Amino acid sequence: MSSGLERKAGATAVIDEVATRLRERADGELWRPGAAPMPSVVVLREIMDRLRAAFFPGYFGRPVLSAESLGYHMAANLDSVRAMLSEQIVSGLCLACGAGGVPCDSCRRTGEEAALDFMRALPGIRELLAGDARAAYEGDPAATSVGETIFSYPSIAAMFHHRVAHALYSLKIPIIPRIIAEMAHSATGIDIHPGASIGENFFIDHGTGVVIGETCVIGQGCRLYQGVTLGALSFPKNSDGTLTKGIPRHPILEDNVTVYAGATILGRITIGKGAVIGGNVWITEDVPPGGRISLHESA
Repeated sequence: MSSGLERKAGATAVIDEVATRLRERADGELWRPGAAPMPSVVVLREIMDRLRAAFFPGYFGRPVLSAESLGYHMAANLDSVRAMLSEQIVSGLCLACGAGGVPCDSCRRTGEEAALDFMRALPGIRELLAGDARAAYEGDPAATSVGETIFSYPSIAAMFHHRVAHALYSLKIPIIPRIIAEMAHSATGIDIHPGASIGENFFIDHGTGVVIGETCVIGQGCRLYQGVTLGALSFPKNSDGTLTKGIPRHPILEDNVTVYAGATILGRITIGKGAVIGGNVWITEDVPPGGRISLHESA
């Protein structure tokens, strides 16, 4: 029977062998020797918590006691957001450029400027979120108040993350928008790529399993139900076999379109203004304005 020292020595030998084998394979994109820090999910969560409190004071963050105290705390909170976001953007830029090492002056300057540009966009983001909250209240007979949708509805949580992520994506910030989008995805089951363009007064009822692709364009007043996919029909490839990036490949929904549960809409097609798409249908062709598509009609 082996002694404790022998077992420990055996375990150490195994760990040393595994470490050696992993080190030998630590090459290419799987290893960043001497690289700048990665973006921090923990810090990004704090940024999102602070932004949520700024957009919806009294619902999130510290209690609002007066208009005077709100102004003071709002300014302090937003300055913290700016500083933290600037550092996270720099980390994302360093990861994207692949230079490694200490962040260069160019990345730092770009990060600081992008953070300020994002801060300037916050009032517009809040207006969009206010419209989303009203759409949730008006579109769900079970909702008792706009405040209930703000505080508890997965649609508002998903759209809060998406509106922020989309603003950063529009500023061409790498990595950070996708991390923010995945925060909402993991919490709500709603998967919205930060590149998707979504108009005012948008509501996702129930929400679980909804997928909205990168190049989707969604107009004003649209409503989706659970399990809806707005996806790509195919993935074109370059001459070398790699996927072609950035081309429009997802649907366009014009204003006031409703898509019911389980519907799948694929490709760069247009669903016309006011159309209603029934549940569990599969659509790969344009639908005219005011069209009504049911499972029987699409078969």
